[in-house]
Order: sequence, then structure tokens, then C-alpha cells
Amino acid sequence: MRLRAKTCVVTGAARGIGRAIAEAFVAEGARVVLTDIDEEIGRATAAALGCEFHRLDVGEEADWTAFAARVPALDVLVNNAGITGFEDGPASHDPEHASLEEWHRVHRVNLDGTFLGCRYALAAMGPRGTGSIINISSRSGLVGIPFAAAYASSKAAIRNHSKSVALYCAAKGWQIRCNSIHPAAILTDMWEALIGDGPDRDARMAAMVADTPLKRFGLPSEVAALAVLLASDEATYMTGAELTLDGGLLAGSAASPGSPPED
Repeated sequence: MRLRAKTCVVTGAARGIGRAIAEAFVAEGARVVLTDIDEEIGRATAAALGCEFHRLDVGEEADWTAFAARVPALDVLVNNAGITGFEDGPASHDPEHASLEEWHRVHRVNLDGTFLGCRYALAAMGPRGTGSIINISSRSGLVGIPFAAAYASSKAAIRNHSKSVALYCAAKGWQIRCNSIHPAAILTDMWEALIGDGPDRDARMAAMVADTPLKRFGLPSEVAALAVLLASDEATYMTGAELTLDGGLLAGSAASPGSPPED
């Protein structure tokens, strides 16, 4: 019960990584407030987990103002809600052909949503001067992604904003921590649509993670485990940090274990 008596808000938690984090928080004794724009699935998820549910469009300032009136104090915020820009099908997101409208749409949810969430959390946590803000960035926030430029840009900005928030809180004398998590390929519904359930499923999965040293997808529960750590009182000296969860992808070597170096 590492989160006993803590009020935790998780955005974009109707499914995927957000749901896994909410489930893990509940298991650790937290009071969890789950938010999403999908009311039907969000309410069903909240009912299944024993959470509260509130509809929240993270890119809308008015939604955050209304939410703050309903949940004025909290201990943990997980800014998880985000989009890739490909939710409605193939689209041009490379630096040459991406439209300004699409660029703004991705940044509105991912970056504006994180900014507004952090601002809400500081107001809600400030009076007590303690708390934990956890921002879900991505491996794509650490490297360039040529055909998903808006997504990569937004996730890189989340990484940096997390550090700014951490330093701001420290300068104020608050024990409010802010850290970011950077998952790579995590097996959620987004990937399931690409993998399919045909006889070649295993082969398709293997091909998608062929460049990953551990040769597999990550699991939502593995991201949730890091979120639990950052939310708990076990990580009270960790702030402004970035935790990468990528199966070794960014470790810096393409050599297989045990293979001899090239001359």
C-alpha cells in the first residue's frame, strides 16, 4: 500500500498505459481520479477499477478550470493523455509536408495538455508544498522521428518542461517533484491494430521490435511500475529526472551480446 491515502489524478486513463497506471495506483491504496475524453469507456474503466471519473479534454483551459473546482487538492498527477496524430488514419507528419493545423493539433493535446496539467497541479499541491507530477513523454522525445515530427517535438518539449517545473518547485522551497517517463514500443491498442490477429502475428511482432535489444514490446504494467515508484515516498529525492523504458534501444550499441568487436 505504497500510495495509501494519496489522491492521484491520471489523464487519458480510459485505456492503455493510463488505465494500467490507474489500476496500479488503486492496488497501492490510492484514491484515483481517472479522466479521459471518451466518456463511455472512461466511465466503464472507472467502474471496473473503483475510481472516480471526470471527462477532461486536456488541451482545453476551461476544462482544467472546471476540473480544479471538483478536485482542488491532490498528491499525484500523471499527465498521460496524448495523441500521435495518426488516430484517424495515415497522414503526412514529416517536416516537409505536415500541415500547421496537424502540428498544432498534436501539440495542443500533448504539450498544452501537459503544461495545463502541471499548472493545475502546482496550484493544487502548492498550499502543502508536497506532491509528485509524472509526465509521460516518449523515446520519441529523445531522438528525431522523421515521419512523426510533431509527435517527436511535443514529447521532447514535455521532457524539458518537466525539468523546468522541477527546478521551479525547488526554487520555491516546495517538496513537489516533477519527472518524466520515456516509453518506447508498449503493447497497447494502437499497436494491436497494426499487428492484427492473423497467422503471421508473431512474425509481425518480431519484425516491429527487431532493433530492440530485448526483442520484445514493453507492457503497460511496466510503465505503471515506474509511475508507482515516482508517485511513492520512496522517490522523494528524485526530481527533474527522465526514466527511459525502451528494452535497451537507446543504450548506444547495436552489437549483439557476446559478439566480437569489428576491427
